[in-house]
This record gives sequence, structure tokens and C-alpha cells, in this order.
Amino acid sequence: MKEVACRDCPLRPLPLFLVQNGEELDLVQSLKKRELMLSAGDTLIHEGQTDAPLYTLRQGWAFRFKTLSDGRRQILTFLLAGDFIGVQQKMGDAAAHGVVTLTDAVFCVFQRDALWELHRQSPAMGFNITWLTAHEESMVDDTLLSVGRRSAEERIAMLLILLFKRAAALQADGGAAGVPFPLTQQHVADGLGLSLVHTNKTLRKLERRGLHRIEDGRLYLRDARALARLADLYGDGRQAQRPLV
Repeated sequence: MKEVACRDCPLRPLPLFLVQNGEELDLVQSLKKRELMLSAGDTLIHEGQTDAPLYTLRQGWAFRFKTLSDGRRQILTFLLAGDFIGVQQKMGDAAAHGVVTLTDAVFCVFQRDALWELHRQSPAMGFNITWLTAHEESMVDDTLLSVGRRSAEERIAMLLILLFKRAAALQADGGAAGVPFPLTQQHVADGLGLSLVHTNKTLRKLERRGLHRIEDGRLYLRDARALARLADLYGDGRQAQRPLV
């Protein structure tokens, strides 16, 4: 696999990401060790792992999760291109969660002291890392709100519209022709604290109401406003500009 220079990253021209100056790009490039390609279902970070570096997901989908001793799994967040991975482990002795790929994926791998170097050499880049961490925490908060208070219909509506908006922001057509949706119903259930049977019935119910369609691994929103109202979602889920490391 031919590695891509940070300046030539296909994500950088997208309107979703903030523009970085030459010095910032040079710093990111100096901290990048290599690129890593994984297949769907591969483990990037194991729960309890102590030596994981930092990553940026450049291409594909993945998810963060935690498991109980009997194997029950809670998906914490779904990860899309541009997401920065591994900061949580740097705050402790070991990774408190695992990361598994949903699709074939490409990761940019950064040296383990990259966090320190970013803060030391560029306070602006250090702030960007803080922003990305806070943004991911807010997504976990949304999931907690769903699991704790939303009904099954509201939970699934929230997940569908947020994932659609996140994926659409990575496409030139803004999702006009749908977006990739590599999640199985089990992934949806594990992300929202639902049973597989309840997930299946609710997805079918929302589709019959004309709110969405999932076909051939793609998600189409047929009535985004109605989904947002059903989810009691503030705004329409549109993605704000964000940093890219």
C-alpha cells in the first residue's frame, strides 16, 4: 500500500474539516509513523491493551466498545473517517475499551508521544485534540441519553440521522445518493441497548412509515425532519466544521 502524505490526504479538501497551515501539516507529518490497513472485523485496539499508539481513521468505519465478563457488549461510538482514536488510553494505564473495524479501513498511525509533542510544539493543535476529545464525549452523552430515556423508536431515529449526517459530510454529494451503512442489526442493538428482536421490529416500523430505507448496504433518509422530530434531536444533526489530525 502506497502511503499518502498528510498534505495530500483526501479528507483535507472536504468542507467538513478546518484548513491547516503548512507548519501544522509538517508537524502532523513528522509525528506520523506509518499507515495501517485492516479488514472488516479486525481488532485495532484490545480492551486492556497498554501499548496502543494513536490513530486517525482515514478511510472506512469502526466502533469503540466495552464488554462485560459474560461477553455482553456495549458499543460506545461509531467511528468514521477523520476520527482521532486512542486519546482515552493515554489518560490511563491501559485501554478501557476496544476498537474493531466495521469495514476494510485505513488508519494513520502516530508515535505514542504525539499528544505531548502536539501540545508542546503547537498550542493550536493541542486545542484541536481537546476539541476532538470533547466532541467524542458529547456523542457518548447522546448515546447515554438514548439508552436511559429515549424509546426504541427514538433511539433508532437518533442513530440513523446522526450517522447519515456524519457520513454525508464525507461525500461530495452530501448524501443525495445515500451513504454507506455497514452496521448489522446486532451493531444497532449493541449501540442502543436493545434486543435484536426489538431492533428488527423497530427498523421495519420506521421504514414502513417512510422515514428511511436501508438497501444494499446503504442508508437513505426519506424524511430527515420527521426523524429528527421523532428523536427529539436538537437541530437536524448537521456536522460542524472540525479539526483533522
